[in-house]
Amino acid sequence: MDVADLLGRAAAMVPADVVNEAGVTVVDVREYLDHDEWEVALDLLADLDTGWRPPTAWWDLLIDSAELMWLSDAAAWCHWGRWESIHGIVRAKLRLLPSTEGGRRTPIPGKGILRPMWDLGGRTAAGNPDLLVARVWVESATALPPGATGSVRLGPLSPALWSHLQPGMTITMHEGRPAVGTAIIIEASNAT
Repeated sequence: MDVADLLGRAAAMVPADVVNEAGVTVVDVREYLDHDEWEVALDLLADLDTGWRPPTAWWDLLIDSAELMWLSDAAAWCHWGRWESIHGIVRAKLRLLPSTEGGRRTPIPGKGILRPMWDLGGRTAAGNPDLLVARVWVESATALPPGATGSVRLGPLSPALWSHLQPGMTITMHEGRPAVGTAIIIEASNAT
């Protein structure tokens, strides 16, 4: 199967009423497909994941398309989206402490590489914070520098332990003993 077929099949799966924040619909995607603008069509499709919970088969079509076009960043994002379709979405506004206040000295890489620990408020039997691990995907940037604030997506290693999160809750990020950042949950949805 070629890229045009894969993207066409993915476009056919998007409900007609889905619109992203920029006002793009599947009609726009089909227009780019008609002109063999596959990379643009892939980017638009991958951005049509709001307003519906895409099935893993949809993400698989996008992943295959990205890999056939050698678009490793797009493929990485589609793998992340596939994971969220299975496990749910956790988005937060993360504020990193400046390095002068004990925060990180280097930026957080943007593509889900870093796996810090998070305090969600739970306690161990000994009364210590029950820290949980989650990958961090920085939205709309390649990295989040020390002292900066930005939107992130979290990929918990144990998603079920994060199911109680609600928008407005604050959690803390740790890479050792002291916290290196705080995050306010802006979206939390469990797996279907």
